[in-house]
Formats: sequence, C-alpha cells, structure tokens
Amino acid sequence: MDRSHPRSFLCVVASRWPLVVTAGVVLGAALVARGVVTGEAEAQAPRAAQPATSNPAPAPLADLPEGGPPHDVMAIVNGKDISRQTLVQACVERHGEEVLESLVNKRLIQHHCRKRGVEVTPQEIDAEVTRMAKRFNLGREQWLELLANQRGVDETQYKRDILWPTIALRKLAADRVQPTEDEIREAHESRFGPAVRARLIVVTDAAKAQQVRREAVARPEDFPRLAMQHSQDVNSASIGGLIQPIRRHMGDPLIEQAAFALRPGEISPVVEAAGQHAILMCEGLIPARNTPLEEVRGELTEALVEQKLRGVANDLFGQLQRSATIVNIYNDPGLRDTMPGVVATVNGEAITMRQLGKECLDRHGEEVLEVEISHLLLRQELKQAGVTVSQSDLLEEMEHAAELAGVVGPTGDADLARWKEMATTEQGLSYDQYVRDSVWPSAALKKLTSSKVKIDADDLQKGFEANYGERVRCRAIVLGNLRRAQEVWDKARQNPSIEYFGDLAEEYSIEPSSRSLRGEAPPIRKHGGQPQLEEVAFELADGELSGIIQVADKFIILKSEGRTEPIGVTIDEVRGELQRDIFEKKLRLAMSQEFQRVRSAARIDNYLAGTSQAPPAKQAARRRDGAVTPTSAVR
Repeated sequence: MDRSHPRSFLCVVASRWPLVVTAGVVLGAALVARGVVTGEAEAQAPRAAQPATSNPAPAPLADLPEGGPPHDVMAIVNGKDISRQTLVQACVERHGEEVLESLVNKRLIQHHCRKRGVEVTPQEIDAEVTRMAKRFNLGREQWLELLANQRGVDETQYKRDILWPTIALRKLAADRVQPTEDEIREAHESRFGPAVRARLIVVTDAAKAQQVRREAVARPEDFPRLAMQHSQDVNSASIGGLIQPIRRHMGDPLIEQAAFALRPGEISPVVEAAGQHAILMCEGLIPARNTPLEEVRGELTEALVEQKLRGVANDLFGQLQRSATIVNIYNDPGLRDTMPGVVATVNGEAITMRQLGKECLDRHGEEVLEVEISHLLLRQELKQAGVTVSQSDLLEEMEHAAELAGVVGPTGDADLARWKEMATTEQGLSYDQYVRDSVWPSAALKKLTSSKVKIDADDLQKGFEANYGERVRCRAIVLGNLRRAQEVWDKARQNPSIEYFGDLAEEYSIEPSSRSLRGEAPPIRKHGGQPQLEEVAFELADGELSGIIQVADKFIILKSEGRTEPIGVTIDEVRGELQRDIFEKKLRLAMSQEFQRVRSAARIDNYLAGTSQAPPAKQAARRRDGAVTPTSAVR
C-alpha cells in the first residue's frame, strides 16, 4: 500500500511550484556557480511554537529593499492586504542564506574576473542564449518563454544569474576543461556504441547472492520472479529486475565488464560492486549506431566541457574563498549591531540588506507570495470555522507522518526525534521552517476535513481488490498522436509475438521507461487510479492485443502477458489495515478538495503576478484599489 507522505501539503494542493526544466545543462550551470542560482522555493506557514534552529534570526527589514512593484500592497485576499514588507521578510526568512551565498559567490567571480582581466560581454551572453535554444531545437523566444513558464526565470535573471557566471567560469577555467582524445572517444562509445539489455538482482548478503544465482542458473525463466522476491533495488525489482540498457563508461566498470561478457539468456557470476552483490541476466544486445565520431565531435566536446566545468568550478570556488576575506554578518547578531543594514562583506565590499531583500524578492517573490496567500486563506477559513491548530495537533501530525514513513521505535510508536531530523535534513530546512511549511498546513486542512471522511463497504472491497487481488501483466507502448498509434497498432496486429511488441515499444514509445524496457511496466491492478487502462487490461486474454486507449493527450497500446495470482488472504484478515489505508487516502483527497474549494471561493488580487480572481457572486463587489495596479510587466 502507498505509505508515502507529502513533502509539503501545499506543494500538492496549490500546484504552484515551477517545474524543473529539462535543459539539465543550463540549470547545471547553476551548480557550477555553487549557489549563484538557487533552487525551488518551499511553502511557508505560521511559525512553530517550539523553535529548534541553531541559526540566529535574521536582521529585521526596517528599510525595505528596492525591487518588485513600486507600492506597498502585494496582494489582497478577501479584503486582507499582504504588504510588501511582509513578503520581503518572508522571502528573506526562507531564502536569505542561500541567496546571500549566491551573491557572495557572484562577487567572488566578479573580483577574480577583474583581477584576471576577464570580461563577459552582452554579445557573448546573447550568443549563449541562441546556442542553448538551438541545442534544444527551439527558437530563441521559445526558449526564453520555456524558462519563464516552467522555471520561473525571466530573461534578465537568466542572463544575469545563470549565463553570466557560466560564461565567466568557462573563461576562467578554460585551460582545465578541454577534454582529451580518450575522453571524447569514450563519450562516443557510451552514447553511440553497443549496449546490453539486462535484468538485475541486487542483495547485500554474499551467501544469499550465491543462492539466488544458483536458482537463476537452474531456471533462467524465473529470473524476473527472483528479482521481485529478493532484489533490494526497489525500482528494478518491481518490474522483474529490468534496468536501463548498460553502456560502456557510464557506471561501475565491474558491472559493465560482466554485462558485456554475456550472451542473450546467460546469467552472470555474482559481481561485488559498491558494497553490494549483483547478478545480471542478459536479455539481448543493442548494436552500435552507425554514427562516425567526426560527425558528433563538436557536440561531444561541448558536453564534456560543461561536465568538467561543474567539477572545476568547485575547485575554483574553493581557491577563491580561501584567498578572499568574507565576513558573514547576516548570522552574527554582534556584527549586525555594529554594521546595521549590511549582511556580508567580500574583500571589504559590502552586500546590504537592501540588496539581499531585492534579490530574494526578484528570485522568489511570486512563489512565496502564492504561499502567503494560501496560508492566509487557511487562517481565514479556520477562524470562520471556529477551530484552531494547537501545538498538540502539530505534534500529532508529525507522529502520524513518522508512522506512515515507518520511522518508529522498538514499541512501534513514532520515533519523533529521528523523524524531525530526517524531515528537516531531507528538505534542507530548520525545524521551525519544517513545521511552518509542511506540518501546519496539513494539520489545518485535517482540522477542516477529517470529520467528513467516511468509509463504506464498497471502499473496503475496492481497497481489498486493489491491494490483494490479481493484476494484469502487460507491455505498453505510449504514442503522442493517433495516426502514429494506428500505424504501430497495425504492425503489432500483423506480428503478434511478444518479442516484436517489445521491438515496437523500443522504437516508437515516447515514454522513456517504456521505450528502454521494451514496453515492460508494473502489473496493472484494479482501482489503481487509471480506470480506462484498468477496464481494457482486465478484459484482455493472455497474449491479446488491446485497441488504442486514449488517456489525456496520449495514446496507449497494451499487450497482455497473463495475470498474477491474488494474495491468499481474506478481507476480514486485513480489514484494520485496509481501513487505515483507505481513510488516509480519502482524507488526503478531502484535504485537497477543501483547499481548492477555499481558494476558488476567495477574492484574490495578486499585484505581483498581475492576476485577479473572484467567484461570480463577488465579481461585481470586487474592491479595486486605485493606488494599486497589476505590475507583472514592471518585473
């Protein structure tokens, strides 16, 4: 059963956070600068009543920084203002340290560039924009629009915070990032050379590994079952040990050596790698592509330069930091008293609170404001319902999260101390922030919804079938348009072998996992949240081909490989566990629906993003502040 716990409930229900752009190289440049560009923002909630952070509180923002809209009201929520000061303070509290680090690092690069006589011109930055757009087969404007829409990075930020430091570092480290001929050859072999399709079993115990291998050698056709039973690599175990094709120079050399020594159907010896014991079964060989090295030399060289740049940048920053005089005033109350309004100095040059606040607002203002709006809505709803979130509610919510994650002590009770450490470390937050960001919103919505959640006999029956009933083992091909789906379906109909279906999946499927695993996918269960697929899958006989199934904007073709056996328990034996699991899932759904209801019923004017909303009944009565106008264009 699904025992996952959301990292931050508001991240789920608000659906506001920017997506990670698939342009890994571009955003990898942010890594190069070690903080010159910061990561995604988190949600924000009322402070915990029990602070547990060792960092001192940041200096108050008495003198607000410039940046953002030129007025004091950032949003109006059901008639309640969110001020500029509130938003800037929230941005600095959430992102002050990471943004300050990026500002310090950028100053270090600037100082070193001046010292070395290195200059990055606007023409070079513009050329880099064009180059990156071409890399992803996009026009310049399309690329910038993609960054703005999916990553929340506008053109100015992109050029200033990503491209400028990337180009500067590339120039500063030019003599250390050029790849050798051997590195280019290996990159060519990794990308275009042969590969091995394989299944994998990983165990930590050497004796068990030998035992499992003996069973696999005796009955190679049972390898998928053995992987599901014994492998400790959860991702591959769930699909019978299938892994991405193994290529040379991409991972552990011992694993690669063992894989390339196999012929189809053979089982490898036990391979010890990274403190674990691996067993491979060769499913087939993928021949090398006929792509001459000289045709892709430039592309491979460019990728290797950027890969090396990430490593070289760490060394360069280490050198710059060791040779620079950096004073962090932000976290030192004593220094703050003697240098008011200054958060750091780099070689004697001050970075002010005004600059830090402006940078925080520029980078994170819109997403933090959305969170502030969401929290204000919840506080308003709690007040209207006449309920409060107490400290005991927060502790109860954390205990519940720990139990769901399996973080319990010897008696089975939640190990709260260990859970707090795990949750804060994983999210990179202080305890205060964790409670405010993750625990309080969840506890608040639970207060508003838990009494409305009911479980009936139909829920129990569906839960039993989903978790303990039979499942359909299918291969799947995912296509992006109907015409191509019809072509592939006709090919599969004319050659009904499962091997040929795998060939089609490998050639045509647009879903990476389906393509690399030749269509293999986890068995489909009833009531698993995919009703269209489930209905078709459970009507298929063993070996039967489905019709074309449209799910959203995708077109899917299934081929049945039989069914799994139901787990041999009765509904009464697992009733308690089912009730807990179903209640948890229905509660989460109710919480999400409640938040959407609260938000859709609210009147919200977001002046930072330049958006407004109001339910129809409030449209006519919407308050318009004549001194406040949408300012999305100003940013």
